[in-house]
Amino acid sequence: MNEQYKKVKEMLEQLAVPFDCVEHPPVFTTEEADHYIEGLEGVRTKSMFLTNKKKTTFYLLIMDDAQRLDMDAFKTIVGANRIKMASAESLMEKLQLTPGSVSIFGLLNNGEKDVHVYFAKDILAEKRMSFHPNDNTKTILLDTQDVLRFVEALGYTYGVADL
Repeated sequence: MNEQYKKVKEMLEQLAVPFDCVEHPPVFTTEEADHYIEGLEGVRTKSMFLTNKKKTTFYLLIMDDAQRLDMDAFKTIVGANRIKMASAESLMEKLQLTPGSVSIFGLLNNGEKDVHVYFAKDILAEKRMSFHPNDNTKTILLDTQDVLRFVEALGYTYGVADL
């Protein structure tokens, strides 16, 4: 069992969070992953790892994979001058993940607890969400309330972004 997935599974079990897990070949986009979970209930998410211009503040934004991110709107919400995608190096440093496997579960690897978490407002109305469990060969589906409980159990607060 992949070490990253094992950490996620153990934490979800510790919190008594029920989830479904679908195994599939490695995927690098949400569109690819969607093919393997067709017919299963749950909004398809994309997790974006973003940073400010100076790379001093990092954000993990969870949104519907069909939604396009308005960077100008998000920078206003977080009060930054400029927002951009964080580099693969920053992603590895902060969440110990590679592009294509980013998800809310990467917070398990952020020992400094210095990543700011945001959910797009619309996604919070969904009953279930889907994520990679820090491993792009699996997709986990779980209730939205359990996702929020997971985030809080790790010691994070989260913001709601009306995009």
